[in-house]
Amino acid sequence: MSDFNDWNRQVIADFRANGGKVGGMFEGATLLLLHTTGAKSGQERIAPLMYQDLGNGRMAVFASKGGAPTNPDWYHNIKANPTVRIEVGSETVDATATIAGEEDRQRIWAKQKQDYPQFAEYETKTKRPIPVVILSRAS
Repeated sequence: MSDFNDWNRQVIADFRANGGKVGGMFEGATLLLLHTTGAKSGQERIAPLMYQDLGNGRMAVFASKGGAPTNPDWYHNIKANPTVRIEVGSETVDATATIAGEEDRQRIWAKQKQDYPQFAEYETKTKRPIPVVILSRAS
């Protein structure tokens, strides 16, 4: 677990040092930092995530967890506490997280798999439907 946490810390540091751009596996990808409140701990958690810009101040993120059999911790956090903060580029904004309904999930998920084929691979590794979460910037 510490290797994963170290990796996340490095991605977060690179993101902040380079105005929201990072190298490695995320090079060229749209990336944000999602700040959630821990469902059990109440502590702030930060997860670097690829996103899809939906327009009108809305973005979609994907609870893929690389195709693991369980949803990522951040997903459980937003279900318990949907008020979040996101860092996009050098901007930090408040947002509300909502879980996409099935019709929206299918449409958004299909585009993500088309744009980033590794997401289609994640889907083949798990039996669970991968949730799509919509982040709507606060006005």
